[in-house]
Amino acid sequence: MAVSSAPGKVYLFGEHAVVYGEPAVPCAIELRARVDVEQRADSKLRVHAEDLSLDGFTVEYAGEPEGRPDVDVSESLLNAAMGYVDSAIEQVRSVTGEDDVGFDVTIESDIPLGAGLGSSAAVAVAAIDAGTRELGTTLEIDDLAERAYRTEHEVQGGQASRADTFCSATGGAVRVEGDDCRSLEAPELPIVIGFDGGAGDTGELVAGVRGLREEYDFAADTVEAIGDIVRRGEDALAAGDIEELGRLMDFNHGLLSALGVSSRTLDSMVWAARDAGAMGAKLTGAGGGGCIVSLDNTNETETALSYTPGCEDAFRAELAETGVARLE
Repeated sequence: MAVSSAPGKVYLFGEHAVVYGEPAVPCAIELRARVDVEQRADSKLRVHAEDLSLDGFTVEYAGEPEGRPDVDVSESLLNAAMGYVDSAIEQVRSVTGEDDVGFDVTIESDIPLGAGLGSSAAVAVAAIDAGTRELGTTLEIDDLAERAYRTEHEVQGGQASRADTFCSATGGAVRVEGDDCRSLEAPELPIVIGFDGGAGDTGELVAGVRGLREEYDFAADTVEAIGDIVRRGEDALAAGDIEELGRLMDFNHGLLSALGVSSRTLDSMVWAARDAGAMGAKLTGAGGGGCIVSLDNTNETETALSYTPGCEDAFRAELAETGVARLE
């Protein structure tokens, strides 16, 4: 059996705009998905999820799964969760040339599903890494990130970027612009996350932005403006200017809200963080529900979020310097 883990992430800047070739800066955080992969004697795939915000489920199948696991989650999120595992295993088979191999796959995740913290990317990275190693092949990190990107690209109907999977594979802060992916130096960031307990539909939200961008020139200009914020943010990150990072995060949230991807609870958490003295706060990920990320050296933001209606959890998150971790 091979075991790998990979971290989740938050976006300092650039979600949604990165889909259209603008730059983005995500940071890996120490919330992880762990995937155990063991080869079977037959060609079936057995998936057991301990968490993934799906109450846990086990399903075994060859080809299409028979029946829907009885869990309290939307059909679209369940299909996406299963789709990432299926597509990741197909990448394993492609890499190794073992087209008919079967696996037992066990997933344990600290990362809420669909909440903007990169759960799908972490599962894809860890599953591909563990699956290939189980068959005797160890991928280079760049190749692993590329294979995981192909997984997300397939499941998300061609609307994924390389940002989440590259960040999860490499760890730390990264910059992604189209096919150009690189690591960045980053100071210690006082990250505080608020989680509303919900989840957005990434495919639906990305499609909504695409529709606006195609219909309105000013929506396309908004996407480009997010790219401009990212470039200013890179300079602030390099200078260690956390106050400027915060101001730019505030701008970024306003533009994302204008594109229709925020929500009442996300906006409430953003304003609660700002009112508590956070240097900046914004949604992270696709939006529609899930998480915000804020910067605050004090305990005030975490305390304020814990009393904010609609916020189910508030916690600090450390930067994950290590991406994929090979545990066995």
